[in-house]
Amino acid sequence: MSLSEITDRVHQLGSAWEQFKQVNDARLREIEKKGQADPLYNEHLSRINQALDSYKSRVDQLETAYSRPAAAFGEEKSAHGRDSDYSKAFRMYLRKGMDAGLEHLQTKTLSGGIDADGGFLVTNAMSERIVRIVNESSPLRQLASVETISSDTLDIIEDPQEMGASWVSEMGARADTATPDVGKHSIAVHEMFAQPKATQRLVDDSSIDIEQWVAEKVGDRFARLESTAFITGTGSGQPQGILSYPAGTAWGQIQQINSGTSAVVTGDSLIRLFYALKDEYARRATFLMNRSVVQSVRLLKGTTNDQYLWQPGLAAGAPETLLGVPVVHAADMPVAAASSLSVAVGDFRSGYLIVDRTGVRILRDPFTDKPFIKFYTTKRVGGEVVNYEAIKLLRLAV
Repeated sequence: MSLSEITDRVHQLGSAWEQFKQVNDARLREIEKKGQADPLYNEHLSRINQALDSYKSRVDQLETAYSRPAAAFGEEKSAHGRDSDYSKAFRMYLRKGMDAGLEHLQTKTLSGGIDADGGFLVTNAMSERIVRIVNESSPLRQLASVETISSDTLDIIEDPQEMGASWVSEMGARADTATPDVGKHSIAVHEMFAQPKATQRLVDDSSIDIEQWVAEKVGDRFARLESTAFITGTGSGQPQGILSYPAGTAWGQIQQINSGTSAVVTGDSLIRLFYALKDEYARRATFLMNRSVVQSVRLLKGTTNDQYLWQPGLAAGAPETLLGVPVVHAADMPVAAASSLSVAVGDFRSGYLIVDRTGVRILRDPFTDKPFIKFYTTKRVGGEVVNYEAIKLLRLAV
């Protein structure tokens, strides 16, 4: 892994973008001249679109890998360089099902690591690996605020109204100003599980890092579940996603800007959407949309300056932008269709709060599906919009 490899990919991305613009400009000139364009232009643009996505994805992967700490997560060491007692006991539990060592350690440290339904807290190293996979794969988690708690709910203060204030002279009378109503709101965490399974022979193989294998399987599944819930979750037994709130401008509602066009995202609608945000949120805003929507947005130009609205990130660490605002791809955002909420924009760090409960638990089950051993793994997470003004959605017309 090297910085030069990232730079090479960025150059490839820039070359593909220049080619895309040349082909699309030729298509637009032909439409203007003849009223329609050769279908081969669309095929060519589709291939370049795929290449742009591929180059961008690879750049993101390389940058993520390059920025990771050099030390591996797989080893949990004591101050003297030896494996911790808990890590040794935990690996013995995963491979052989022997839990006496874990129970003794938890009793000795008065730990609450045993779940009421059975199972043990995974080691710090394994937990960090799962969390890293989830963080790198969940787009909204990368943008939102995250709180970690040790209970089942997080209580937050809601004060949607502004406090009154006014100018006054030195000797002028001072009347009471408006005082906002303050309320309390609780965000609950919800349990999700994954249950990878393997044969006893695989588990016994000393060349297999069983902790890493379970962590990667579980982390990938948790990441996909979270990503979906943060976008479309109902709030019942799962986090509440940004698309599940009612439309409106009151507290508890998210404003939806009508595009005026059916199943098509236009430049004008994107501009109206972005400028619906207050300045304080627009400065930290990010666009969130499906990859297929991004591909269609790349064709859009400004009506006054003939410049493309979308631009690739042509420097290491630079994001792609739309109207100068960073763009993040989210597979769970809807594709462009009649009445779909296909684009979100906002200051998601101010607008959405993710709540993690400390610890990931695992229960080894060698009985219910012989000859396989199941590793029943649970994690608890919640999420809700906490500032409704900070997020806006684009609704395409029917």
